[in-house]
Amino acid sequence: MKHIARFLMWLGGWKFVGRGPDVPKAVIISVPHTSNWDFVWGELAFLSQGVPAFILMKKEFFFFPLGMLLRALRVLPVDRGKKDSQLVDQLVKEFKQRDSMYLCLTPEGSRKKRKKWKRGFLAIALAADVPVYLGRIDYKTKTCRIGPLFFPTGDVDADLKYIMSTYRNANPKYPENFSCGD
Repeated sequence: MKHIARFLMWLGGWKFVGRGPDVPKAVIISVPHTSNWDFVWGELAFLSQGVPAFILMKKEFFFFPLGMLLRALRVLPVDRGKKDSQLVDQLVKEFKQRDSMYLCLTPEGSRKKRKKWKRGFLAIALAADVPVYLGRIDYKTKTCRIGPLFFPTGDVDADLKYIMSTYRNANPKYPENFSCGD
């Protein structure tokens, strides 16, 4: 799979830069998220590096035969009608049951412009006692990267403010749909 993913990235003019994760468990955030193409390039980047990352997707996409393909790609269905705390508990349980796990989330929570990002990734990381990789998809340079590594402090507001500030120079596919709080 690594070679196929690398070939497909090369074909699209994309590349992975940096290194893969060097800790066994982490939340990886993928920013910016303004297009469905973010999933394609991000998944290919993970596959090209042999990173078995899980992602979340609304359960409505899990119909036959698409659901089988999504599960094979380590996509976990999410019931957006349930409380966030239930989802956090479910994902913490997943982390605790595994020797290695990478969960990739998009803190913007939508491809539309949002001044406020979701905080769930920090709640999950804190409760599971894992760090957060600040992943980036850059459409200007056609690159994907995992990192740098961030250790949540427990001050969610300060952590989120800092994390959002690191993406001020982001190059999304649709810049008009991206905000890092400004």
